[in-house]
Amino acid sequence: MKDMAFDHAPVGLAVLENRIIRQCNRQFAAIFGGAPEEYAGIPLAHYYPSIEDYRRIGERSLKAMRVTGTYHDERVMKRRDGDLFWCRVRGQSLTPDDPFARGIWSFADLSDERPIVELTQREREVAILTCRGLTSKEIGLELHLSYRTVEVYRARLLEKFQARKLAELVAKLSGMPL
Repeated sequence: MKDMAFDHAPVGLAVLENRIIRQCNRQFAAIFGGAPEEYAGIPLAHYYPSIEDYRRIGERSLKAMRVTGTYHDERVMKRRDGDLFWCRVRGQSLTPDDPFARGIWSFADLSDERPIVELTQREREVAILTCRGLTSKEIGLELHLSYRTVEVYRARLLEKFQARKLAELVAKLSGMPL
């Protein structure tokens, strides 16, 4: 019964050990492409847009999991065929003393709600931090940029998402109806 719930869950589920997929369900395989049995032993790094994204998000999630044992965010991920898509990710560590040693993670494809707009790595970082409510100065401190440079990135994002003001940009980035 327990295996049936895992296998047929309406959300993608994966058991990870040190960020390597040990087991996943049918929905995970449908989201990323292929069959569940093809994922055992594959590093999750393969499904990030870049190794930098994998490293940065890993550092942030590990920091949070050391405190709460859980982590969640919305991020761009990569399917097996290379297509990028927005994904809601939630994780629960099963080993609190070593959060990445073993955990269960869920993945929800947000493609229908939030289409992909081609962004540079830095634009993605600025977009994510903007959605978290950080000011240009706070983003600049986090990314080691001047706040004016952050404003340039925000202006590019406004143009790419055809938004007239920051609130509209945040709504579009977060997939909220306008």
